[in-house]
Amino acid sequence: MEAKEIEAKAKALTKAATQNEPASTILTMLKEIQQGVKATEDLLRQTRIGIIVNKFKQHKSPEVARLAGEIVSKWRVELASTGTERHWSFHACLGDPSDKTSKLSVPPDKRTWKADGVDTAVTKNRVRDSCIGLMYDGLCLGSTESPKAVLTKASAVENAAYTLLGPETKEEYRTKMRSLYQNLKNKSNPTLRTRVLGGEVSPEDFVRLSSDELRSAEQREADARIKKLNMDKAMVGQPERSISTSLQCGKCGQRKVTYTEAQTRSADEPMTLFCTCVNCGKSWRQ
Repeated sequence: MEAKEIEAKAKALTKAATQNEPASTILTMLKEIQQGVKATEDLLRQTRIGIIVNKFKQHKSPEVARLAGEIVSKWRVELASTGTERHWSFHACLGDPSDKTSKLSVPPDKRTWKADGVDTAVTKNRVRDSCIGLMYDGLCLGSTESPKAVLTKASAVENAAYTLLGPETKEEYRTKMRSLYQNLKNKSNPTLRTRVLGGEVSPEDFVRLSSDELRSAEQREADARIKKLNMDKAMVGQPERSISTSLQCGKCGQRKVTYTEAQTRSADEPMTLFCTCVNCGKSWRQ
């Protein structure tokens, strides 16, 4: 089978499971996949068929569970023959939970849930599962934690936000998820990711943090310095402006004009006057 056909089979299997199709229908689909799919890491990663079939090992029908197990075992042998078992993705492509001590197949700074081969369809709700993917991408950046550990934490964060601000149709929930993601992926604030992943900040506390609290101590200090600098500038007295009755405004004709002098030309030339009419506000220089 080509990848597109396998993806179609995967979608059909998922639909059959969610709609409680009879075991006979699912067995027919699994037999077609068993006969038509030659497993490679790239193919399983692209189509996610391994993760989907692996889930049927828990099916209530013994025949479905047995056949799903046979298929996954067959694919495991095929992957092992290529040496893929040396990588964590050997397990991830098949939906195995045994990736805790395995190596990552991409550098930590290139990780995403798609690159890690993770199934984010935890809640079976499109919006919520998409948000779990966002949390995963934010948490895994630069991390060497296992995909399973990151997914567990990403799911917990999403669930905490859903409990606090849900349902997923509310703008407050969506805005919070976007804000958390933007802060997690901020490369100037790496400690936020490690604090959440390491459990220093619980998912419940994390989703309650304000925008300011999400920022790193260094970012808050930088903001404080800028704020102080602006306040200091505001407190500096402005140069006193003289009022002249000899200068006339060309707009309203009044002779109430404030001015300051500055040397803008060579030293042997007269000073430049910067004038403002008190009456109409017109400004000019001469």
